[in-house]
Amino acid sequence: MSLGSFIKKQFIDVIQWNEDSDGTLAWRYPMEDFEIQYGASLTVRDSQMVVFVNEGRIADVFGPGMYKLTTQTIPVLTYLKNWDKAFESPFKSDVYFFSTRLQLGRKWGTPQPVTIRDKDFGMVRLRAFGMYSYKLADPKKFFTEISGTRAAYTVDELEQQLRNLVVATMSATLGGADVPFVDMAANQLLLAAKMQAAMLPTFERYGLTLDNFAVENISLPEELQKAIDARISMGMVGDLGKYTQFQVAQSVPLAAQNEGGLAGVGAGLAAGVGMGQVMMDALRGSSAPAAVPAPAITPAAAPAPAADDPEARLVKLKALLDKGLVTQADYDSAKAEILKKLIG
Repeated sequence: MSLGSFIKKQFIDVIQWNEDSDGTLAWRYPMEDFEIQYGASLTVRDSQMVVFVNEGRIADVFGPGMYKLTTQTIPVLTYLKNWDKAFESPFKSDVYFFSTRLQLGRKWGTPQPVTIRDKDFGMVRLRAFGMYSYKLADPKKFFTEISGTRAAYTVDELEQQLRNLVVATMSATLGGADVPFVDMAANQLLLAAKMQAAMLPTFERYGLTLDNFAVENISLPEELQKAIDARISMGMVGDLGKYTQFQVAQSVPLAAQNEGGLAGVGAGLAAGVGMGQVMMDALRGSSAPAAVPAPAITPAAAPAPAADDPEARLVKLKALLDKGLVTQADYDSAKAEILKKLIG
């Protein structure tokens, strides 16, 4: 190898990042023992940005495009190195590429239960998980706050920090949401929107943009879930009568097709209403003192019918005769007997 070939290999005339794998947010172009040729070509793809760093200080920032590196295209670096207008020599600088692609489907979750105060149940320990997406928007902030001078900085390294941020924000948001836990399932979209709004300033401080945030599930300890189920059951008891009527109404078309027809529905209705009444009485009276059974009331003996006087008996006999229920002979015989007792 000639001396000229060796010297030529020490200068870089094309700088680019092919980004042949996923998961890298920042990548430093390898510059050890190399210098950048004056007038070298810099290629920045649509999903990338580039930062030139001189001795730890951020110099020029490049968006997507193709650039020829001269004192006109790298003015900050020219100023930091005190180059004059006639400068055309190779130079050294650290070059960092940043991926601005959207990072989709990133998962977050609470590794341990988070304790919050609920206005209905007091202190509650809950777990939650979901998805979010973000992208790098400001490479200068990201370099200063997060990645620094590392040779590479990956998505996995960043997300450990982001998860801690999400959990802290979730605790603060849930604690101040003023939404009962039993209603949170129906308000997950609203809760996610509040959490996203609360995290935006921190993401921006790191040079990131939070594109989307979703709460997929909020779970309770088993004992609290049982308490909520019991409360729901108690709420259903108040309309038990209507529920029984609804069940019967639903069963009428089916009963008409079965053996026994609607007769079975009547029996079922009576049984259902009776059972519903017993259940309601039991639930309503669980905290009331037991009723003392009333003593049985013995019905008074009916007064003995007074003996018919002779005149009344004669009237009855005449009525029987008029209706043809007794013969004239029987009537005369009975009449004679009554008169005999009456006269003595």
